[in-house]
Amino acid sequence: MNQIATGTFTARKRRELNLTQAQLAERLGISSKSVSKWERGKCMPDYAVVNELCDALGITVSELLDGEENERENLRMYDNDQMIEMLARIQRLESQRVTIIAIALIVMGIGLLALSPLLGGSDLADFFRGMLFGIGIGTILIGVFLATRSVFAYLVQKE
Repeated sequence: MNQIATGTFTARKRRELNLTQAQLAERLGISSKSVSKWERGKCMPDYAVVNELCDALGITVSELLDGEENERENLRMYDNDQMIEMLARIQRLESQRVTIIAIALIVMGIGLLALSPLLGGSDLADFFRGMLFGIGIGTILIGVFLATRSVFAYLVQKE
């Protein structure tokens, strides 16, 4: 699954139907920014709108994911519902990966904070102590940011 090929194909099919990004977005009940991101290959359509997108563009799910028109005689191993379910699983796994990274960063930051008081006594040791403390705080903040973003993405996906 190539996001750029899928995006280019989506843009081409949309233009063939003389639709603007805003018109397509309105049909799907999403923002035109989402359509723009798809067409630039920045992200894939959410599995919740894939069927509606394919219907609006007159293509199949496999054509969307392949980024090209398929011959109708081609034998496919999966039907549209199975492909959408696989796309949903991929998106859930990506969200879980970000959450695990966030938790690891928070734990690592706490570890660095715990190590920083062990250093001290000379100017060089105080410098490293301060660096460990700063890196620990920064790591925790990045972890909290990623965890919060992951939670909000999960909540939006549930709606």
